[in-house]
Amino acid sequence: MSGDDADSTDGRDTETDPDAALDPVTLEVMRNQLEGVAEEMGQVLIRGAYSPNITERQDCSTALFDADGRMVAQAEHIPVHLGAMPEAVAAVRERDPSPGDVFVLNDPFTGGTHLPDVTLVSSLALDGDVVGFAVSRAHHADVGGMAPGSMPAGAREIQQEGLRIPPLRLVDGGERVDDVLDLILANVRTPAERRADLEAQLAANGRAGDRLGELADEHGRARLERAFDAVIDYSRERMTAAIADLPDGTYRAEDAMEGDGVTDADVPIRAAVTVDGGRLAIDFAGSAPQVDGNCNAPLAVAKSAVYFVVRCVTDPEIPPNHGCYEPVSVSAPDGSVLNPNPPAAVVGGNVETSQRVTDVVLAALGEAAPERVTAGSQGTMNNLTIGARGGAGGDRGDRDRDGAESFTYYETIGGGFGARPDADGMDGVQVGMTNTLNTPVEALEAAYPLRVERYAFRPDSGGDGRRRGGLGLERRVRVETAATVSLLTERRRRAPAGIEGGEPGATGENLIDGDAVPAKATVDVEPGTTVTVLTPGGGGYGDPSERDPTARERDRADGKVTGEVERSDDSD
Repeated sequence: MSGDDADSTDGRDTETDPDAALDPVTLEVMRNQLEGVAEEMGQVLIRGAYSPNITERQDCSTALFDADGRMVAQAEHIPVHLGAMPEAVAAVRERDPSPGDVFVLNDPFTGGTHLPDVTLVSSLALDGDVVGFAVSRAHHADVGGMAPGSMPAGAREIQQEGLRIPPLRLVDGGERVDDVLDLILANVRTPAERRADLEAQLAANGRAGDRLGELADEHGRARLERAFDAVIDYSRERMTAAIADLPDGTYRAEDAMEGDGVTDADVPIRAAVTVDGGRLAIDFAGSAPQVDGNCNAPLAVAKSAVYFVVRCVTDPEIPPNHGCYEPVSVSAPDGSVLNPNPPAAVVGGNVETSQRVTDVVLAALGEAAPERVTAGSQGTMNNLTIGARGGAGGDRGDRDRDGAESFTYYETIGGGFGARPDADGMDGVQVGMTNTLNTPVEALEAAYPLRVERYAFRPDSGGDGRRRGGLGLERRVRVETAATVSLLTERRRRAPAGIEGGEPGATGENLIDGDAVPAKATVDVEPGTTVTVLTPGGGGYGDPSERDPTARERDRADGKVTGEVERSDDSD
């Protein structure tokens, strides 16, 4: 870069003046470079991991933070992970991290989300000073607890869900702390797989350190640290302006969870969303007290859901970092289902309650900006976990304490996306707080003693309307060994809503050997058992009588509907 190019727009030299602003071109270049670091971290993690949940489904997230614990850049991975990552960095900063330190944690009450999501936070140093943090978070297929896969439907306290890890040094000043790793691996069912996935996370964080050093060499440390401030300021200004475009006022909505895994009683979720100029405040007062089951969601998880919705309704192109979320505040009563106290069970809160928070906040903001929201989407992750029972079958190199092979399979299953004002909903996709991929049939069958008997769209599951809701899926798996099956699902009683006259999408259903089981259940099964998950469809948008007849004919030809009677206006 020439000397003229290095000058800022206010005439000061950005190379030597610590207070000089970056010119727009330099800011954009460095913003993309920082986001590239986070994206490359994610690629290293995905390619280096061992478990299909990470390598195939990409159930992981990566981000870069500055020395003050502010998110500077994040890869566009899993929404429920990313809004909670700042809490992990804050917890680590309280431990006075030094150059060369890497902390491991999963405690939902100290920076985590739920126990299967294991986070590594690495201090990044330049010239012997900590200038930032690299963070990777990955869903590990087992972290101990009362059921294989660590997602038991009936958990009443967090100790039943697995090993709870507060921030601990896994690497101390560049030296591995083997005792910490040994402790973790001694408490999981698949230690070889867990070791490999943790090594991949370490490699991802290490790559961030390498790339940050290269950026410091290219731009100089002073300019690099100015870039941290500049990208945050840029996002804050854009988000503030986007919120200011919404009409001021307080907007309310509510919905409910279909039980907590212990009882089937509804669990209300209520939100009041206040738009005031360039700021947005979301208050969950009136939501249920924390519950006995595992659908409690730490406040960090509720924040993640809110941040996701705000980005969807304002401008999704705003770079996601600390500045993007700074104009948004989130509160929930202490001891509530969205801000529980330990030892509350929380594994379902991360995956299912977060989806309901998404639905409720979307509905509230739909009052302010109806043209920016969709009809109800499937509103669940359809969590399916299958693990060896009593040391039964698997060939991934892991064995239980008796020497028998072990395995744990975990998947979230897509469903219908809500119809939009200008388009039908998408079929068979992840919605809301997850955007993981599916596990390909070939990869699943190669890794586990499971066989996929059916994987298809569900005809007639999308809600009718001027725009049709997306279709749900049917996933039927035959279990070839004695196993424990855990299901954490929603929208089995309450259908995804249509809007503006659109019809609701179909509810989901869970079947074991053809018999219905509850939305949240943990069941021991014998070899040959089939597990079927029918996922919800999306709601329709607008009056069904206004749907284009050509679109209806295409629906029939594509098998999206069966035996549908042509609709017509009364005047026809």
